[in-house]
Amino acid sequence: MALLEGAAPVAFILTADRIRAKPFYAGVLGLRMVAEDDFAVTFELGNGAVIRLTDLPGHVAREHTVLGWNVPDIRDSVARLTASGITFRLFDGSGQDEDGIWTAPGGAKVAWFTDPDGNVLSLTQFG
Repeated sequence: MALLEGAAPVAFILTADRIRAKPFYAGVLGLRMVAEDDFAVTFELGNGAVIRLTDLPGHVAREHTVLGWNVPDIRDSVARLTASGITFRLFDGSGQDEDGIWTAPGGAKVAWFTDPDGNVLSLTQFG
């Protein structure tokens, strides 16, 4: 067995203001908060995986995706998140459709959105 095989992952998302970002992850995305301390708020992602939303004063988000979800029906997921107030990102010249969904050459479909800090999150439906 590989050293970390079977170990549940912990992802870290940096935020300039955890108090401002927390309602987005709990309310808009509907993630269940499992812990909070002076350093981070932890949300359950499922299958034992969690994210820790961690304060970093002066944090500035970058243009790369920091966290994504594999979804069974990307159109349904995009529609549901759009109804909850999320705006999906459109990239000029990328070939995304009217819902902001891009189809990769291999058939995967991807859509991107951001959290209150501008961290890029994504949905992917694999071929």
